[in-house]
Amino acid sequence: MSIYTNLQNLGITLPQASAPAAAYLPFVQTGKLLFLSGHISKKDGQVLAGQLGRELTTAQGQEAARLVAIDLMGTLHAACGDLHRVRRIVKLLGLVNSTPVFTEQHLVINGASELLGQAFGDLGRHARSAFGVAQLPMGAAVEIELIAELD
Repeated sequence: MSIYTNLQNLGITLPQASAPAAAYLPFVQTGKLLFLSGHISKKDGQVLAGQLGRELTTAQGQEAARLVAIDLMGTLHAACGDLHRVRRIVKLLGLVNSTPVFTEQHLVINGASELLGQAFGDLGRHARSAFGVAQLPMGAAVEIELIAELD
């Protein structure tokens, strides 16, 4: 299985890793684990903002989470040099900017989980948490962090 072929078949070109927007590192490796800082939803370089259950639908949130997964894979590639070094996507933590009555955070974060499965196959199956939050930086709809195991 070639992860890069899978991405090409999905029409995905990995973006360059973006510089941190505050006082943190984009990734940290300890042993074989690589921790990627949270990435917020962006489209065409602009923050994809909005609150689920108010301005955005679940389907729009899923697309936002998918876009975050693409950015995360770009950072993952920058961090390890070759996505074939990824032994497993271990865990995602998904934060969804949502109203108090919105309860489909898990479905929103599926947008990222499903794409990682398509790109990495079984290596992309992961543990996950999904939370609704009152607000995210710059009003972003979704923020996701990722933990991967490398060879």
